[in-house]
Amino acid sequence: MTHDDLDHNLAHLRPTTPLPATGELHLRVRYNECDPQGVAHHTSYPQWLEMARIEMLRGVDATGISYRDLEAAGLFLVVARLELRYRASARFDDSIVVLTRVTGGGRARLDHTYEVWRDDGPPRGRSQLLVEASTTLACIDRTGRPRPLPDWLRADAHALPGSPAAPIELA
Repeated sequence: MTHDDLDHNLAHLRPTTPLPATGELHLRVRYNECDPQGVAHHTSYPQWLEMARIEMLRGVDATGISYRDLEAAGLFLVVARLELRYRASARFDDSIVVLTRVTGGGRARLDHTYEVWRDDGPPRGRSQLLVEASTTLACIDRTGRPRPLPDWLRADAHALPGSPAAPIELA
């Protein structure tokens, strides 16, 4: 499949509004994500980052893009770089929020930053920073070769970073 064929396959996916540049994912730490002491395992955090990134791409009112549809059209966003800095531990049944922000990119990459917070709800809210992280996603085709991002998916096409991000609830 040529890049022109791929671009044709992606044309129907073009969103009608800019994709969000920020997002929030609310979730609860599940038992299977913890070690025997009830502490969230360090491998759970990258999964939560991916969940938050996929939901941000989908958009708060589901008018964004489904990652499944991107892959079906032959475009893949693979993690080329992942950095995490652990600040504190999440524990079983903690309510947490993952904040996601598109911070840059290039012709064939997207950069994101993340914060994972313990979320104690009102009145305290985000009470403790658990993790700071960043990723770089590379855009590839079905053969694994780099390819340019569609113009509507590039970092500068996302909604302004100051725009509000509506929360996404996953229980």
